[in-house]
Order: sequence, then structure tokens, then C-alpha cells
Amino acid sequence: MTQVNYYFKMIVKFTIIITFIAFGSGIVAQEYAIGADLSFLKLAEDEGFQFKENGQAKKGLLIFKDHGFNWIRLRLFHSPTRLPNNLEYTIALAKEAKEMGFKFLLDFHYSDTWADPQKQFLPKAWEGLSHELLVDSVFEYTKQSILAFNQAGVLPDMVQNGNEIINGMLWPDGKIPENWDNLADLINAGINGVYAGFENNPPPLIMIQIDQGGNMVKTKYFFDHILSYEIEFDVIGQSYYPWWHGSLLDLRTNMNFMARTYKKPIMLVEVAYCSEPTEYKDKPAPYPESPEGQREFLESVNQVVLQTPDFLGAGIFWWEPAVGDRRGIATRDMFDTDGNVLPAIQVFDEFTRY
Repeated sequence: MTQVNYYFKMIVKFTIIITFIAFGSGIVAQEYAIGADLSFLKLAEDEGFQFKENGQAKKGLLIFKDHGFNWIRLRLFHSPTRLPNNLEYTIALAKEAKEMGFKFLLDFHYSDTWADPQKQFLPKAWEGLSHELLVDSVFEYTKQSILAFNQAGVLPDMVQNGNEIINGMLWPDGKIPENWDNLADLINAGINGVYAGFENNPPPLIMIQIDQGGNMVKTKYFFDHILSYEIEFDVIGQSYYPWWHGSLLDLRTNMNFMARTYKKPIMLVEVAYCSEPTEYKDKPAPYPESPEGQREFLESVNQVVLQTPDFLGAGIFWWEPAVGDRRGIATRDMFDTDGNVLPAIQVFDEFTRY
């Protein structure tokens, strides 16, 4: 990327950020993200699963659109062998969402499979590479992926370079606390790859996501380090699952801390609660694990985000509400065993219907 293009991108990006957070509630209210990670939705429909509302089959994306959802989050794996989320699949789903008016957050896992705080496996194609070659690979892979979205006419509106990276990514090279310098190199390589792939288009917002929604101490530790490396990013992403990440009071405390300390928009980019007993079989639950309890939980979390100081609570994403079956994570979704949508889908109706 030429220096002239770099400065052009920085000027445009600065304008986007000011538009995103300026002038108090008016601007932010228009930009508030009501989102869902729908990475499995296309697979479910391709396999014949029917999402329904009031017993009537409807396209899954349309159900979410009709209830005020305006963002879709899609993960991207490098070379998955058992999961569908490769480049071709993700572009196809992004195209369908964009045609319906959704904004699009692209989540690079930089792995062939799930990347999260417990595991950050290298893509098989990158195993054994030196740090320098790994940095180059992250840049080139990110650039080529974004170019593919660019050529398909579905550039993301926001990109996160790494998924829940509280313990680093691309282990062992980018594992922390041992390798903070390496992690900073890898994150910057991903961000620069995004900019390169956007070519002369206005660049997207850049998110950095960890999984510490209710933990102020770990949040401070991570983002203080990130900022010490002068990594430029726009949005703080957090995961919040209450059985792992603390109470609603813990969440509120951390949201207030992040807003006042880092003065960046904050999105709860992964939120979920179960519609049947799953996580709280042996301990008291903050809400019933039932369809109505799921709705009550989402309403409460949304209020915490909306009450974040300086209007920096920028949105909320439900994680995988359209899985399409009842295996494993499916009790966290928003559909029953027959495909009928559950009451949690209605939480945002009051904000979008007049």
C-alpha cells in the first residue's frame, strides 16, 4: 500500500469514527448494532432445516430482519475440513445478508477450526513457520480474503482480526503472556492486510475481541498492553456468557470502566442464554433457563449496554441463534425443536416498530 493511500484511508477512517461516536445519543442510536452471529444459518437451510414464525416457514435472515436485527457476524476459518465456514461459504452468506440490508462483521479465526481462549491452533498450512513468515502469512491471507469479498461486492463494515484473543492467537508464536511482542506483530499484520484488501474503498472499523465481559481486571490487563504497542483499532469487542463471565453487575462495572478508560465504542459481540436447563443444572440460575428466561436475560443485558457512559455501548450480538438443530450449543439458539422462533427474538421490537 502506498503512503498516499495509507493517509487517505486514515482520513476516511477518522471521519467514520467521529460519525460513529459524536454528538451523543442521536448518532449512536442510528448506529446501534442489533446483531447475531449467524455463521451456521446457511448450513442449516442447505440441509433442509426450516426456520419458522407462528408455524410458517420463513427465510432465517428475514425473521431476524423483521425483528430489528441490522448486523450479521460471520466467522472465517482458513481451511476447515469439518466445518462449513470457508471463504466461499462465508461470501455467499454475506452476499445474501447484504442484499437484505444487513451490515456485516467479519471474524477472522486464523485457524482451520474454533479459536477461543482455550485453543488457538495454527492453520495446518502455517505449521512450522518462523515468526517472520507467520506475520507475512497473516498479512497476505487477510489481504487475499478481503480482496475476495471486495470482488464479490460484499466488503465487511467491520473486521476483527482474531477471535477471543485474551490469551493471544496463533499459538505458540502469539501466545501471551510469553509473547506479547509477537502478538502485537500478528495483530498489526492482520489489520494491515484488511486495509490492503480494501484498496481504494473506505476502510472498515477494526474490532479487537476478548471474552471478559464481566472481568474488569483482565480487561484492563489486556487492553493496557494492546494500547502500549500503539495498535490502532476502533471498537472493543467482548463476550458475555453469565455462567463464565460474571453477573450483570460485573458486566455493568466493566462496561463503565471500559467507556471511561478507553473512550471507544464497546460491543458485546457474543451473548447467549439457554432456553432449557443446560448451564445451571447444579447451581442457581440468574434467570430461568427457559424461553421466557432467555428473553428476560437479553432484555437486561441490552439495558446494561444502553446505559454505558457517554453512549459508548454500541451494540449487542447473540451468538448462534440459528443453529438449526438441537445438538450441543443449540440450547442457546432462538428456535425450538420444530424450528419455531422463541420469544427472545422480540426483544428489539420496541426499538424498531412504531
